[in-house]
Amino acid sequence: MRGAIAAGSPETAAAGAELLAQGGNAVDAAVAAAFASFIAEGDISNIGGCGFALVCTPQGEATVYDFFANVPGLGRGKDRPLDFQAVTVDFGDATQVFHVGRASAAVPGNVAGLCTLLEEQGTMSLSQVLAPAIRLAREGFHLAPPRAFILKLLEPIFTYTPSLARRYTINGRFASEGDLIRMPRLAETLEWLAQEGPDLFYTGPIGQAIVADQEAHGGLITAADLAYYRVYRCAPIRLDYRGHTILMPPPPSTGGALIAFSLKLLESLDLSDVDHASTRHLTILAEVMRLTNQARQRWEALSRLGGTERVTAFLDDAVVASYCADLTEALARPGRGSDAPRSGGPANTTHISVADRDGLIVSLTTTPGESAGFIIGETGVTLNNLMGEADLHPRGFHQDPPGIRLASMMAPTIVLEGGRPVLALGSGGSNRLRTAILQVLNNLLDFPLSLEQAVLAPRVHFEEGTLHLEGGYNPLVADDLEAMGYQVNRWRQRSLYFGGVHAVSRQNGTIEAVGDPRRGGAVVIL
Repeated sequence: MRGAIAAGSPETAAAGAELLAQGGNAVDAAVAAAFASFIAEGDISNIGGCGFALVCTPQGEATVYDFFANVPGLGRGKDRPLDFQAVTVDFGDATQVFHVGRASAAVPGNVAGLCTLLEEQGTMSLSQVLAPAIRLAREGFHLAPPRAFILKLLEPIFTYTPSLARRYTINGRFASEGDLIRMPRLAETLEWLAQEGPDLFYTGPIGQAIVADQEAHGGLITAADLAYYRVYRCAPIRLDYRGHTILMPPPPSTGGALIAFSLKLLESLDLSDVDHASTRHLTILAEVMRLTNQARQRWEALSRLGGTERVTAFLDDAVVASYCADLTEALARPGRGSDAPRSGGPANTTHISVADRDGLIVSLTTTPGESAGFIIGETGVTLNNLMGEADLHPRGFHQDPPGIRLASMMAPTIVLEGGRPVLALGSGGSNRLRTAILQVLNNLLDFPLSLEQAVLAPRVHFEEGTLHLEGGYNPLVADDLEAMGYQVNRWRQRSLYFGGVHAVSRQNGTIEAVGDPRRGGAVVIL
């Protein structure tokens, strides 16, 4: 076997697999897949977004690449009108307000991060790695049902400006399932990137085009912002759990610390006599999620500390022990507690997991928020709207000082066994991505489920006093939970609301991969 990839669409997975088939390693494949996702998953991913990557060698040496977004505005002159508009999206049972426009864009990190990752840990040239994305952008792809569904939900954003609306207008109507989507301008820009390298987007002509567009249309990104941007490398959070070591990103990822906290609570319990998907199992998950939501207030209060100090203080054994005591008490009287009403991070996120034949594993997550709703001139480049995500800006929009990193819930994760990487996983899904990752880990490490069963099993999510049960659970279990006092929201079917975990496993010479159908997941095993 040459390796395997799990990603958010067949086209994304195929791009990574093409590099593996050519002899590339897991990093080559992950970077190729990420660039392809900017086309094939344009509803939840774009080149002007940002993310995190976790890379682990066969010997268990791991590095986190932080290429998340910076707050813009360095060297910006006097105040002027901003292009910053609220757009309401109708999800059927509820509506949500998003903010788009030039002033919703934070300083993008995808190009810098992916090119740095390739240069430092890949084996192939940028032109080789970009080839599948360039071909995909030029030749196009047909909208599959998951892509068409999400795109339709976000139609108010993708028709915010005529330039972006034209990309998704087919014969005078908004794109739907089966339509062919092409991005020829973006193909030309990617060819340019292959020749010039990432400086093209930061100090070169594309960066200059971004700045000119921002200046002309009420944006905040300046030439100083792009020149100042840096990719950070750091050590992951390492947590021992049931004989395994779990690696997750440290700040500015909030998700890594919160998943680690949840796992420490779970490990305090003996689950050997608990049946999977039983009332007892879901009660335990609900109370762990509730207490983790409460603990997030403490995490935010520790923000004055540096990354390593903050994680150490948050996961301190004595502190966690007090929450474990609360967990024991809560399980004696379940259904009576509440959590803090918190949300976290953009919902439109995509994940890629890759393992190669030599044992190198990559877990990579990117996001654009929902897209800022416009295209930069004739470049085909779209930007993120992370400055318009209310839960990333608790002090209010445009109040944070320029140059700082925004926080994120994203948490690409790798699991070690015997010091060697055996599993890569991650998810999209805003605040739900951390509970999705938690449950897949719980399914694999605490119950005898296969990788496929662990990913496909129905999920729960506890937030703002409500226990959400995904379609597929025994209704009698839901009855039991309601009788205990939980406010249960019974979902009728599986939903992208509960995240989309794409995972790759490599053990005993065998490679497995699972793409989560909730978010159009696909796999290729070579």
